[in-house]
Amino acid sequence: MKSQEGREARRRGRMAEFLAAAWLRLKFYRILARGVSGGRGSGAGEIDIVARRGRIIAFVEVKSRHTLAEAADSLGPAQRRRIERAAGAFLARRPHLAGLHVRFDAVLVAPGRLPRHIPDAWRPQSC
Repeated sequence: MKSQEGREARRRGRMAEFLAAAWLRLKFYRILARGVSGGRGSGAGEIDIVARRGRIIAFVEVKSRHTLAEAADSLGPAQRRRIERAAGAFLARRPHLAGLHVRFDAVLVAPGRLPRHIPDAWRPQSC
């Protein structure tokens, strides 16, 4: 039974990421990558979406829950740090993006609601 629940959760997650990417495109972001891993053994997490608009590169975390408030509450400090490490690894592999302003965004998804994009949802603690 748990494997069925896991498959269903992954399916909902993929659909939320698809909706988030479409929403960002409507806001004139160019999607550079989706599902980017920080690399094996790095302790870095996965970045759901990497998007660019002008001189901004946004590392976007997509959260899908029953309500937008639950989605907003589900992004904890440890997960943020993993995403920050993965973003650093992503940029290290792409020196041509080094001059861009880095930002960490979130897109919240809930049934029956439009996605909610939160630009600059958090800043790394090292800033």
